[in-house]
Amino acid sequence: MVRLPFCVLALLVASVLAGCDNASTPTSATGSAVTAITESYTGTLSRNGAITHPFVVGTPGNITATLVSLNPDNTVLIGMSLGAWNTQTETCQLIITNDAAPQGRVIIGTAQNAGAFCVRAYDVGKFTDPTDYEIQVTHF
Repeated sequence: MVRLPFCVLALLVASVLAGCDNASTPTSATGSAVTAITESYTGTLSRNGAITHPFVVGTPGNITATLVSLNPDNTVLIGMSLGAWNTQTETCQLIITNDAAPQGRVIIGTAQNAGAFCVRAYDVGKFTDPTDYEIQVTHF
């Protein structure tokens, strides 16, 4: 069995969201700057749990995910990822992953196209109690 469709999908997704260090402000077709959108996602992670939050990017540009808070233990490490959201299967194809994110960690990617993306928070085997979190995602 040939797995070409999966390989093609993986290459397409990788081209849509790639890691990037330089900040840029995209411009519209008329040349004016596009306003950044910041969305906050919260939840409670249980031991070995994971929560995915899909969002829509309207204009290509940087995507920044910041782990704003962890409660009750703000020293615990969690997993945090950015990826492409598949609206048909409602799954997150993870592209940029940090399996040891402390409070304050920032992940930066670049959306090459407008579309559906996702941020995921998950326990990496460090939790003893449920942990509340807040992640802020900024995109265009």
